[in-house]
Amino acid sequence: MDLRKLKKLIDLVEASGIAELEITEGEEKVRIAKTPAGAPMMMAHAPQMLQMAAPAAAIPVAAAAPMEETVHEGHVVRSPMVGTFYRAPAPGSKNFSEVGQTVNAGDTLCIIEAMKLLNEIEADQGGVIKAILVENGQPVEYGEPLFVIA
Repeated sequence: MDLRKLKKLIDLVEASGIAELEITEGEEKVRIAKTPAGAPMMMAHAPQMLQMAAPAAAIPVAAAAPMEETVHEGHVVRSPMVGTFYRAPAPGSKNFSEVGQTVNAGDTLCIIEAMKLLNEIEADQGGVIKAILVENGQPVEYGEPLFVIA
């Protein structure tokens, strides 16, 4: 992607009300994010990275290293939604599940809060919980591994 095109995109983001823009052309991918004036700007260290003096910055996304997913032995229970992971029904309550605990299909493993709704996540198969892969209160993404059941 040439510099003139990038400059036009940066100007467009600055002039509009949007905070972020991501463009993909073939194998090239660029993300432009607007930061508030005076806010510290976090930038990855990459030789292909572009740095602009303007409040918006263009960072080639392709320069980031691909995330490698760890292979787990056993059945992996994944998050069915984006939200916040909770191991217990309320602060100070007993956790739904612990490592080493035997669970049956349909048993509640955790809660994921999404848009102020608490969604119980159930085991889709029985077995013993070998690992809990998310910390309490941590945000989770769709498809993110939560538990390993063997």
